[in-house]
Amino acid sequence: MPYLLLAGAIVLEVMATINLRLSEGFTRLVPSVLVVIGYLGAFGLLSQVLKAGVPVGVAYGIWAAAGVALVAIIGAVFLGDTLTPVQFGGIGLVIAGVLALELGAQH
Repeated sequence: MPYLLLAGAIVLEVMATINLRLSEGFTRLVPSVLVVIGYLGAFGLLSQVLKAGVPVGVAYGIWAAAGVALVAIIGAVFLGDTLTPVQFGGIGLVIAGVLALELGAQH
């Protein structure tokens, strides 16, 4: 159950971050409201994950890394951002780091 909450926190954080870009410096109302809702919801769910006993390093590592990777990919696919081969490699390293955190926490 905590990892389902963590997935929800990741989705909300990614939604908020993408809308931060779309808000154009908080000059557009709907994306600006979605930024606030998304971040409040993401932190609320993340706090529940921590309350459920997931170690803070693991929870935050997964949350942050998944957010970074997803925002970079969504930016490239839908918002016209570019990703170089080095950046793709960096995303791979972020994912590997999260896996190492998770596998290390299970022992």
